[in-house]
Amino acid sequence: MPRLTPQTELDQLLALIAAQPDGLGIEAIAQALGDSLKRRTLQRRLATLVAQGLVHMQGEARAARYVRNPRAVTGFLSAHEPADTVQAVAEVYVPTSPEGEAIKAFVRQPRTMRPPVGYKQSFLEQYHPNHTAYLPQNLRDQLHAMGSASTEHTPAGTFARDILNRLLIDLSWASSQLEGNTYSRLDTERLIEFGQAAEGKNALETQMILNHKQAIEYLVLDPAHAQLTPDCIIALHAFLSDGLMADPTAVGRLRRRAVEIGGSVYLPVALPQRIEELFGFVMQMAAQIGDPFEQAFFLMVHLPYLQPFEDVNKRTSRLAANIPLIRHNLCPLSFIDVPQSAYVDAMIGVYELNRMELLRDVFVWAYERSCQQYVAVKQNLVPPDIFRLRYRQALSEVVANIVKHNEAPTAAAVNARVPATVAVADKAHFTQLVLEEFAALHPGNAVRFGIRPLELAAWKDRHGGAG
Repeated sequence: MPRLTPQTELDQLLALIAAQPDGLGIEAIAQALGDSLKRRTLQRRLATLVAQGLVHMQGEARAARYVRNPRAVTGFLSAHEPADTVQAVAEVYVPTSPEGEAIKAFVRQPRTMRPPVGYKQSFLEQYHPNHTAYLPQNLRDQLHAMGSASTEHTPAGTFARDILNRLLIDLSWASSQLEGNTYSRLDTERLIEFGQAAEGKNALETQMILNHKQAIEYLVLDPAHAQLTPDCIIALHAFLSDGLMADPTAVGRLRRRAVEIGGSVYLPVALPQRIEELFGFVMQMAAQIGDPFEQAFFLMVHLPYLQPFEDVNKRTSRLAANIPLIRHNLCPLSFIDVPQSAYVDAMIGVYELNRMELLRDVFVWAYERSCQQYVAVKQNLVPPDIFRLRYRQALSEVVANIVKHNEAPTAAAVNARVPATVAVADKAHFTQLVLEEFAALHPGNAVRFGIRPLELAAWKDRHGGAG
């Protein structure tokens, strides 16, 4: 039997992965292929498919699974397609600078042609906050012009809170998709708004979406949480990695073992004490940066490069990049429509070359795309209810207390709990607003009041579905 050509081998491997909607781990792929492919050759083939955007890689290191990209447009011929129906179309990518193109060309070489590299502390030490700039001044000026809105004199986080419902869906969906999640945007909307998990999706994909929702709410609903501190980044990791880590003790905890990066020849720092020290340096530097866009991009570069956690590092960095934008009332960054292949190429360029130009191309394009979405949304929003805004905290306390004390949502119960901070002249209107909150209360929005799903379910059972 004549030996298969390399392209045929790639097609055969892609067909194997495409046959499994939930994807396959490398062990399962190797077992399916038997002795027909050596392990190192298989790794190279998989890296090629990922680099070409034909396959998503979910997870990292030993937990990685390979899933066919349903949006990939290629010349791949499936067993169910006649040859005359196949069309080859150019890859979807972001506009790139000449420097970005050079990085892309390098990282798309086979792994065997890219020498292994380790963490270089000099890459971090060469950065001097407010003197070094990954984003030139003219580019930062453009970003400020795109992302600014009429919120200069409002409290931190106002912009993000105003568009929170839209942001929860877009950022949860787009960030998860960059990790290979196959939820559609509509599936994500149904899950976030109504708690409906999509049919045919595995539990890990559903958990990933819900984790994003919780992490975003943590940053936006209470702006005091949105700080460039180690504790905030660790909290984000705890939200994002909940239920997804092979070792549950690694959730919200700095890494204590060595890790590898799938598809890359980069080997991150392995010594726990050094990881902790470098993580502190990265956060200290980030906090000193004056420009919010430079802060955001610095975090997107150096958090994944350090890999401070066993997994979920890139997701953490994408949400962390929104902290300075939230604090300065700038348009948030949702990563909507960012091609996975461009983002992966850009991160490998940082890992292996310590060059960020391709990631900068992705960042700028993604931010412009986000601004197109949200600045227009913000302008079309109904003006905020000043009365509701004034008594927001009191409303939350009364709703939570009635549920937690298992009381019926009646006007009498509300009146008995109206706090002294509500003016006498405002009590009737306040009571009406509380009752309106109960009429709209469901598991998806109960988190706004600090009510856990089990608490709400028990309360609804007691009061016959009230609210």
